[in-house]
Amino acid sequence: MQSEQLVQVAIAALEDMKAQDIVSLDVREKTSVTDIMVIASGTSSRHVKSLADNVLERVKGQGVRPLGSEGLEGGEWALLDLGDVVVHVMLPTTREFYDLERLWRGAEQSRAAHGE
Repeated sequence: MQSEQLVQVAIAALEDMKAQDIVSLDVREKTSVTDIMVIASGTSSRHVKSLADNVLERVKGQGVRPLGSEGLEGGEWALLDLGDVVVHVMLPTTREFYDLERLWRGAEQSRAAHGE
């Protein structure tokens, strides 16, 4: 599956579970670790976990095998490594503190239409 298709699957999974402020960052020119980062916020620890679980379920349903995941138990910040796409789901306070959008400034950013 192409990176852009995988991003769309992840964003759809996040939108279905009412994620907030969904942003995708094209970081191909900034790092060799991944092509695209998707960042979204959840309203509670349980919501963050549910969002991450839904993304994992959806991508697995498309035949994508995640390389790894972290933070699913804590619920403050979940990271899903899908290879060419990395998904970060965070509580708003955690997202504000780490400010990944600023860290990757200069990367092409796009906001999901329904994620706000």
